[in-house]
Amino acid sequence: MAQLAIDKGFMDDYSKLEKPVQAAVKAAMDKFAEHTYAGLHLERLQHPKDDRIRTIRIDIHWRGVVLAPASGDTYYLLKVMEHDKAYAYAGSRKFTVNQALGVIDVANETAIEELQPTLEQAAGQTETRLFGHVSDADLTRLGINDGTRTIVRLLTTEAHLEAMQAMIPEAQYNALVGLAAGQTPEEVWAEIAQYVPAEPIDPGNLVTAMKRTQDKVVFIDGSDELDRMLKHPFAHWRTFLHPAQRKIAYAPSFAGPVQVTGGAGTGKTVTALHRAVHLARRVLGQLPADGSQYRPILLTTFTRNLADALQAQVGLLADVNDAATAADIRAQVDILNIDRLAFQIVASTRGSSPAPIDGKELTDVCALAVEKAGLPFSPTFLEREWRQVILAQDLTDEQAYLTCSRAGQGTPLGKAQRRQVWQAVQSLKASLRLMGRDTFPQLADEATHAAQPMYEHIIVDEAQDLHPAQWRLLRSLVHNGPDDLFIVGDPHQRIYDNHVSLAQLAINVRGRSRRLTVNYRTTQEILAVAVPTLGPGSFPGLDGEPDTLAGYRSPLHGRRPKIIPASTREAELAALVRQVQSWLDDGIESHAIAVAARAGYLWKAASDALHGAGIPVAKLSASPKTKGIRLGSMHAMKGLEFQAVAVIGVSDGVVPAPNAVTPSEDDPVAHTKDLQRERCLLFVACTRARDHLYVSYSGAPSPFLG
Repeated sequence: MAQLAIDKGFMDDYSKLEKPVQAAVKAAMDKFAEHTYAGLHLERLQHPKDDRIRTIRIDIHWRGVVLAPASGDTYYLLKVMEHDKAYAYAGSRKFTVNQALGVIDVANETAIEELQPTLEQAAGQTETRLFGHVSDADLTRLGINDGTRTIVRLLTTEAHLEAMQAMIPEAQYNALVGLAAGQTPEEVWAEIAQYVPAEPIDPGNLVTAMKRTQDKVVFIDGSDELDRMLKHPFAHWRTFLHPAQRKIAYAPSFAGPVQVTGGAGTGKTVTALHRAVHLARRVLGQLPADGSQYRPILLTTFTRNLADALQAQVGLLADVNDAATAADIRAQVDILNIDRLAFQIVASTRGSSPAPIDGKELTDVCALAVEKAGLPFSPTFLEREWRQVILAQDLTDEQAYLTCSRAGQGTPLGKAQRRQVWQAVQSLKASLRLMGRDTFPQLADEATHAAQPMYEHIIVDEAQDLHPAQWRLLRSLVHNGPDDLFIVGDPHQRIYDNHVSLAQLAINVRGRSRRLTVNYRTTQEILAVAVPTLGPGSFPGLDGEPDTLAGYRSPLHGRRPKIIPASTREAELAALVRQVQSWLDDGIESHAIAVAARAGYLWKAASDALHGAGIPVAKLSASPKTKGIRLGSMHAMKGLEFQAVAVIGVSDGVVPAPNAVTPSEDDPVAHTKDLQRERCLLFVACTRARDHLYVSYSGAPSPFLG
């Protein structure tokens, strides 16, 4: 049967082409998709590394690169490149089947041959070999083929291995990176064994290998599906899942709540999006014959901006993958941030819209309650005690508060003091009632008591930021059972003051926790700067156990981040303008560049400086179609990603923000938590960068920079 496959690299190329060239590419692709091939000339190359490779003419300047891996009607569209580059690519690559994983391997044979004399010379100067401790049998078991093994035996340093990253197949490179990092062959095998296919691997069947390589290859069924793919070229990453992500997203079923954790860039949100669409498609396929409907699926997160982003992404994913039912899928998935969800339920119950209160306005009300009760504590302490103890544990009477656990709170309280605090909280609540105002945890609590199960499945993104009251609401909105809750989060990105133990909230993920460790967004060089900002402390996970970044790494490499000191703020802003202009001169689009700062006045000053230099600017929340450098707070960077990121004002006295950290003498435990949260915030900002990271400060650097 005729088949058309498209490589992720092809989508990368297509998205960067001028519109007339895209149209010419589309015309050629339509012929492949409809299997007519009329007018297409599949040109053979002289002396290629793989005799199944072909090129096709797009126009006078551009050619496509195609692999015809079988004698039948199967074509694999690999690249669209300028004429000479296309011939160079096509003539240098060789395609094989990975003998451990059964996926398709691609090697740059020409580059390897050119590098070999240099490696032989280096190897001749020492007896040390990077993989001298690994047997041929173990290398073969891990999928390292004969061609790669020959060159790998010459390596003496990790730098040599890194230099070969773009030359040898990715699956083989990842296995070698594990070995070079000190893992034993057994430990590396334990990581990859879960992806080994159940059926025997046929080394001569490239088509089957392509079908297994779902993180890079997608098969297209006709021109309509091709149209949907090419309509959203920038969304291609949502179609191509890496094996670890795909195994989770498309698992047939989980017996109960499942938790997926992982560092920034490991694809947690992408996995959640695919899971949402997968479950929606499954529900739609099971609709009863009598026309009755299943409950919808809820996809929720912490902030409104993230919910808006998820809304757009689900629409694109549904459209790219399943246009026939795209509208039905979108209708099947409710996408609301958790506060909006609680707001709607309470508004429906009351018959009127609540008026939330937060920030300084709430702190002022707390100050009045403290003064009225004569408490020897700060308004911040009262607000934290109410949020993190009373509301977190859903304590409804004084006796419950007098006997409850205050684990994790740094200020000890005797019973007499607890009675004082309880009365102050009642005064605080009374003041809010008179004002007609509610905090967001209050709204979640009220919604929980009013709610009934109304969702078939619930998917939670950025789970680490939710308050216990919000978790109780989610638990009440879905029946206990298979696939009830799909939870993704990263404790190392906890930027709000909420800590939970899912087990204490009747959400048991034991035996159903999954962890992603490979960052496919950010280069290893950026991680080498970002991860140390988290400091040495442990991070409490959602399941009550410590969470670590053990094994967290990136197979991507690029330029080292810049950490730029300045004597004054004016000098720092001037340096920022020069850096942004340099990125623009290098061809990076303005909307792919972001500037973030901890304080609002800093990013606004940066906006003024850029605007004054004639560089267009926009807020982080601007439409993707809006031109301009994106600027905003570190908090607003959550969930976003950019090709280049500048994090400015990382100075002592600014990061951590003094007003966000409880003094140690007031509450040492809260002080430690606050510092950790500020570290997470800097980590989040830095890991939004895909290729380029620029960090600057004026005066003394932040202590987080080491």
